[in-house]
Amino acid sequence: MTAASDRTFRAALVQLRSGRAVAASLDAAETLIRRAAAQGADYVQTPENTAVMELEPKLVLAAAEPEDASVPLKRLRALAAELGIFLHIGSLAIKLDPSRVANRSYLIDPEGAIAARYDKLHMFDVDLAGGESYRESQHARAGTKAVLADLPFGRLGLSICYDLRFPQLYRALATAGADFIAVPAAFTKQTGEAHWHVLIRARAIETGAFVLAATQGGLHENGRATYGHSLIISPWGEVLAEAGEEPGVIFADIDLAAAAEARARIPTLKHGREFEVEIAGRLPAEARREAS
Repeated sequence: MTAASDRTFRAALVQLRSGRAVAASLDAAETLIRRAAAQGADYVQTPENTAVMELEPKLVLAAAEPEDASVPLKRLRALAAELGIFLHIGSLAIKLDPSRVANRSYLIDPEGAIAARYDKLHMFDVDLAGGESYRESQHARAGTKAVLADLPFGRLGLSICYDLRFPQLYRALATAGADFIAVPAAFTKQTGEAHWHVLIRARAIETGAFVLAATQGGLHENGRATYGHSLIISPWGEVLAEAGEEPGVIFADIDLAAAAEARARIPTLKHGREFEVEIAGRLPAEARREAS
């Protein structure tokens, strides 16, 4: 493992095409995680919905387990300990009660202990063109707090997929000292083609942090198409590594000193100001009534 005083590490992103069978999805993930570790990765990230890809609330709930009984979590914790890596599980569906799960990310340390948990803050409730519609809030309970974790080489900020569209979260993570930020995802093909690259690069540029985003890619058993294109982005907005659509692993050697350098060059985190919003040109109430 990287020495605690060292600000450099090797990052690997595992791109998956998870299916409906938990065991098969975990087998595919384990193969790629082992490949990442064999090629020297200190930190390995998997996508959102690592163990299963389902959409129907009843099917999500049927596949989910409480944290203390989660087979995927137990298996991946053991794998992290065996390989001696920081394993960031993009997310698992963790049953909270009979009708709700948490879409929860786990950072597992090299001893197999849970170093951090993060529950997705923003629920993906959208209606897209062509009748594509999602209602994550029907089965998942939103988280209530942002989470950071200190690793030997730097501070990690956690997020998941749809969180990417809420820049205030990323500014808060960066202001709290995040050197690199994780965005494990399962972006739809439609939204990914339109927005994935620009949003990921924008979050890196705005925060002066590395952004590491492992994602699902391709056509899944449930009929959903995800975009793929896992990305590792520098604090200056440069693409350091990018996947295609197929499952696989991408790597980048990260020097977190680059985050401090980017923030020194353009210190937006120090220049933020509180402000009020004024709407000019409002008509008096009486005039508005007459106009209507």
